[in-house]
Amino acid sequence: MIKKYWADLGASIVVFLVALPLCVGVAVASGVPAELGIVTGVVGGIVVGLLPGSTMQVSGPAAGLTVLVADAVGRHGIQALGVIVLGAGLLQVALGLARCGRWFRAISPSVVQGMLAGIGLVLILGQLEPVVASPVAVALALLTVVIMLLWQRTPLRVVPGVLVGVVVCTALAAVFAAQVDRIVVGTLSADVHLPDFSLLDTGVVGTAVVFALVASAESMFSAAAVDRMHDRPRTRYNRELVAQGVGNTICGLLGALPMTAVIVRSATNVSAGARTKASRVLHGVWLLLFVVLAPGLLTLIPVAVLAAVLVHAGWKLLGLRQLVALWRTDRTEAAVLVLTAGLIVATDLLTGTVVGLLAAVVKTAWDVSRLSVVVTPEGVELRGNATFLRLPRLLDVLDGVDREHVRMDLSEVRHLDQACGQAIDQWVDETRRAGRTVELVGR
Repeated sequence: MIKKYWADLGASIVVFLVALPLCVGVAVASGVPAELGIVTGVVGGIVVGLLPGSTMQVSGPAAGLTVLVADAVGRHGIQALGVIVLGAGLLQVALGLARCGRWFRAISPSVVQGMLAGIGLVLILGQLEPVVASPVAVALALLTVVIMLLWQRTPLRVVPGVLVGVVVCTALAAVFAAQVDRIVVGTLSADVHLPDFSLLDTGVVGTAVVFALVASAESMFSAAAVDRMHDRPRTRYNRELVAQGVGNTICGLLGALPMTAVIVRSATNVSAGARTKASRVLHGVWLLLFVVLAPGLLTLIPVAVLAAVLVHAGWKLLGLRQLVALWRTDRTEAAVLVLTAGLIVATDLLTGTVVGLLAAVVKTAWDVSRLSVVVTPEGVELRGNATFLRLPRLLDVLDGVDREHVRMDLSEVRHLDQACGQAIDQWVDETRRAGRTVELVGR
């Protein structure tokens, strides 16, 4: 028993070290005070960590929501963020109680990968300004990325590379008194506030719905991925969705960032040897202690260093290896992925995701609608699913049939939709009016 909890203690420290710079970085990239990102991390760790649903998942502010939050803050103002997140949380709770958790797993993987890739691209492009602010900023950002990449190849990789990169480059900037922009940190009493319901309008409600759907989908897909990494109890999706909703409801009441289950923290938790929920709860405790006892340390971190951390996170969201592998096996699915990602960059997250979903539905309908139309010595034989998507080919074949007696065999048709049914009936009537005979089989 002692050994188990000792493993959770060690894992919680590792997760805390990974979560701290990411909480701050996501907040800064979202255009909100840095400490609000840590507040979300605290709620994700302590509150969601205690609730039933998942064992190994760790929740907090996610890079995948950065684009949404920045857009919402730009459109409605930071004062409306609490109302939006609160509404999203309540909707998640309702969806979980309605047992909709597993439905989020029905989204096409290519759309999800495209959504993450698009978010990754927007995240990378959004960090270019702080990175290229000055030659010193460029050097610090490059060095941060190099350290993060090389550290994972050392025997000391048990210490998170992201933490090493941030600490080393922050120390160098302090020692040489580098003239670069640094993180601005306020006080919790000034930045944590109750939601202002006077800002509630249709735009805010619509944004809350988008937040809820995207955050829920990301959390459910994270759960499916994390469950494959460990042998502990599997995620109970409906309860996990309720837990995420409770967490976002509290974050909304505090005016903090929205949360999701985060794959980076969750994978770190598993690989660090966590055995129970205690690890994710303790990581939230460490975040709380840090923001209460040592918030001034954050003001030493150059903005360019955190931008480099987010560029690295965005690069991992791109999933280029998965895209190449998908292109080799199913180019149509890969096209859906690229379409989704491209539209997210060109327009916004909602438009790109909705169009990607529609493209995936059309692709699936086309794949399912496999119809074989064969001209035989006796007439025409149909096999498969006759839907409107295959109607042009069906009509082309029927128009080419020219014999006195036609035997149309439909016995191997698994599904005949109204469009194809009407087309066949019309062709039969026209053929009979022309003085020829038609024998229908299987209808």
